[in-house]
Amino acid sequence: MSKVYIKTFGCQMNIYDSARMRDALGSLGYEETQSPEEGDILLLNTCHIREKAAEKLFSEIGRLNEIKKQRAQNGQDTLIIVAGCVVQAEGEEILQRAHAIDIAVGPQNYHRLPEIVAHYNRKKGRVLEANFPADSKFDYLPKTHATSASAFLAIQEGCDNFCTYCVVPYTRGCEYSRPADEIIAEARDLVESGAKEIMLLGQNVNCWHGEGASDLGELIRRVAEIDGLERIRYTTSYPSKITENLVRAHAEVEKLMPYIHLPIQSGSNKILKAMNRQYTAEQYIEIINRFRTARPDIAISSDFIVGFPGETEEDFEETLRVVKEVGYGSSYSFKYSPRPGTPAALMKNQVSEEIKTERLIRLQELLLQQQKQAYEAMVGKEVPVLLTEKGKRKGQLIGYTPYLQTTHVNADERFLNQIVPLKIKKASATSLSGEFVCDKVAVKK
Repeated sequence: MSKVYIKTFGCQMNIYDSARMRDALGSLGYEETQSPEEGDILLLNTCHIREKAAEKLFSEIGRLNEIKKQRAQNGQDTLIIVAGCVVQAEGEEILQRAHAIDIAVGPQNYHRLPEIVAHYNRKKGRVLEANFPADSKFDYLPKTHATSASAFLAIQEGCDNFCTYCVVPYTRGCEYSRPADEIIAEARDLVESGAKEIMLLGQNVNCWHGEGASDLGELIRRVAEIDGLERIRYTTSYPSKITENLVRAHAEVEKLMPYIHLPIQSGSNKILKAMNRQYTAEQYIEIINRFRTARPDIAISSDFIVGFPGETEEDFEETLRVVKEVGYGSSYSFKYSPRPGTPAALMKNQVSEEIKTERLIRLQELLLQQQKQAYEAMVGKEVPVLLTEKGKRKGQLIGYTPYLQTTHVNADERFLNQIVPLKIKKASATSLSGEFVCDKVAVKK
């Protein structure tokens, strides 16, 4: 049996894409391995969102090339494949710089991997596929299957918003929404193969406008009808595209988890306008209030960028003000890094690294304090936790509450991939510890 080693960089969409590439290569007889030394194919799925993404890629290629050379000495042929957004943005450049790469495919072309690999000939030269095909790649991918009780499902790709700092419209293309029936069919396949929770994915997931449902809220209602599915999540949402139907779904659909990731990026209206974000801080807070009215216990997470060009201390203070008003359960925050080809990279008044670092530290201290408070508020509560992975310590499993909080429990593997009731006993700023509610636990065979 031939084997493929896959390393994934970046977001949940890339994790989903890696799983689909694994499925596609399975049609040629490849099975996944966690050891690159065993890999007949060494595949890197890249992300171009953060600074120095290409540099990280070249470092990893150097490591894999040494493995490739060692395998060649043992008479084993090895293909190094690079996929994802870095290929879409810099495909020709990375092939020129990294001669160890055999095949490079963009995020809209990985469905062609079986054909490319099957016909690959070193004498004919390396392969670059980084165009935007007219046909959807989803039409050509094989049936998927879940590898854990929690699974990703891409329903929407691309972006039409063109935020001035972001490369997604250039690497993923314009917005595309899959038809509802196609999504339902894939969701059923995932549930039949063991998934209890499905995360609906999209660069702007609430911009989904596919055939078969009016909006994401109605699509969620259709997905919730699948027997055996117990939890639904979705990410990442764009604030100004939230519909009232989606808000109501949080009150009306029991399977929809009380959690939403809603990036604001900045609390300053001046900076939001410079970013081409199509809402104000006031409008964002009003959206949050609508969700909390519909589902009072909902947990909110967000993304923040500090040090965007032109950001003053007053602008940054506006971000801190929004954080204090909203109160986040968790968040992600980053220093602004210019991405080549984006309008923001050419803006004047770039903020110094020293100021960016100082502001990021202040913001993260506040966000971590809020996250710690949210975790500590869970102590003493009984919550259903979906256990999805083994812990580093023997006899420990890790799972997630409905609010997407990491939770540890001492348990044997019989409980893996099950939803179990836990009494939360301890909390840190990043995780919970629980114990079984003994009279409510039943092991499913």
